[in-house]
Amino acid sequence: MTRINLISSPRNLSTALMYSFASRPDTQVIDEPMYAHYFKTSGSEHPGKKEVMDTMHHEFEDIIEKYIFPPTEKSVYFIKNMAHHFLGMDPSFILNLKNIILIRDPKLIIRSFSKVIDTPTLQDIGIKMEWRLLEFLLENNQEVVVIDSADILKDPEKALKLICEKLNIIFYPEMLHWNKGGRPEDGIWAKYWYKNLHDSTGFKKQLSTEGSIPVHLESLYQKALPYYQILKSHALKI
Repeated sequence: MTRINLISSPRNLSTALMYSFASRPDTQVIDEPMYAHYFKTSGSEHPGKKEVMDTMHHEFEDIIEKYIFPPTEKSVYFIKNMAHHFLGMDPSFILNLKNIILIRDPKLIIRSFSKVIDTPTLQDIGIKMEWRLLEFLLENNQEVVVIDSADILKDPEKALKLICEKLNIIFYPEMLHWNKGGRPEDGIWAKYWYKNLHDSTGFKKQLSTEGSIPVHLESLYQKALPYYQILKSHALKI
């Protein structure tokens, strides 16, 4: 079977990509299985933290066994992970997975994130960790698919076909669409973060992402930009 590990920055197309893969007839998906571990390790405060901690495994060994490498009847297993959730975690297990690193212009991440959490940090937006994980994979001679969400939005069908080709799996046209509303695989935090996605039926740019970032977050953008530029240099050309 093929186990695919999506490593994404937050406020990206990560959940849309999970919905896309969930629309395949051969795929099982899981939503952010390391979220509780992240809360335990970082002490961060996000909406729904108590619910996450009360309902999810947060010990590394349990996460690996129950969420990353569980038995499944499907031939493809898609794991949606946030890059910042790898904080304090040994990433060696990703060497046994096919990895996608989903990137986005940090200005857009910061603008979107700040609508829920007013003062995100470099750790929160995940770009530095994405860079670290890319370096880790390359140092271990692992192939990795890096793609910018802007390029997926530019031509979803072409982008998804290329991703599937790189992962050596079949492309299904069903990946381009999903039903409006939530999915049973949604994390318990969906009510705080997934509203726009639940109103969609496919990949679509959100007009709410346009505009400038808050002045007090400009320094965060300047810190994040060099990491994004390195990641972008490895991205697929759509």
